[in-house]
Amino acid sequence: MLRRIFLLAILAGVIGLGVFWWLTIPATVAAGALPAYQPDLANGLTTFNAGGCSSCHAVPKQGDRTRLGGGLAIPSPFGTFYAPNISPDPNDGIGRWSEADFVTAVMKGTSPSGAHYFPAFPYPSYQHAKVSDVRDLFAYLKTLPPVAGKVRDHDLPFPFNIRRNVGVWKLLFMNGKPFIADASRSAHWYRGAYLVNSFGHCAECHSPRNVLGGIVTAQRFAGGPNPEGGGWVPNITPRGISDWSVKDIAYFLESGQTPDGDSAGGSMVRVIRNTSQLSSSDRDAIAEYIKSLPPVEGPPKPVKKEKKEKES
Repeated sequence: MLRRIFLLAILAGVIGLGVFWWLTIPATVAAGALPAYQPDLANGLTTFNAGGCSSCHAVPKQGDRTRLGGGLAIPSPFGTFYAPNISPDPNDGIGRWSEADFVTAVMKGTSPSGAHYFPAFPYPSYQHAKVSDVRDLFAYLKTLPPVAGKVRDHDLPFPFNIRRNVGVWKLLFMNGKPFIADASRSAHWYRGAYLVNSFGHCAECHSPRNVLGGIVTAQRFAGGPNPEGGGWVPNITPRGISDWSVKDIAYFLESGQTPDGDSAGGSMVRVIRNTSQLSSSDRDAIAEYIKSLPPVEGPPKPVKKEKKEKES
């Protein structure tokens, strides 16, 4: 009897492992799914700026936004990630990648070797992009200077360092669907909605996360603890910026200046370096969309220790 129970337990474990392995197979985009295409480099540049590629991938502590040698440390509750080299360098960057490799990485979060990328790479938002935009971005990146230098491995404790587990995370928090907006809205509004929800990946920072690191859907754009540690990311729904006009938001994306005369700080400074390069039409479209968001109450901010002591 005990032997039978033991064998059944082993069988159940093998079946469970097989199901886990099957469910977490990294998704890819086949080269055959990408028909002949003439890239638009100007649109690739727009996509580069909208996606904030240089914010994470430019070599730290130097002024050239096009030197995408990586190396930026990105702290998180799960460990520290290091942005990789995405320059055209054939040895240390993406110089040997095929177009299908790049589209797969950006939209599926899967590496050319068939491993899951960690979602510090904001592919949960990029998955909603148009394939043509991703192809234009790849063509543009290939025009940038190659930067030699391998980036160090991520510093993640067990079990967060097991890439296969990311497959389960993707099942929970990715739907693989293109962005679909309200058809009753204007084309200008749709453009803003598309940029915010795909390449702009605004929700990735401006939304609270659950214990598994997934965005709390009901509080999307409602701000929360800074995922990089320290500080609070603001609520960008009307609950947080109700007194900002569309013009105020667009000007902030251009200059980093708030309506009350303050200026952007922290990682938002890097974001403004990118959005300031967008066309005024795209900034206005983003602003129009953000202003149209429904007001959402974000998570409560922790009460500062000094304030608690004063009240007691």
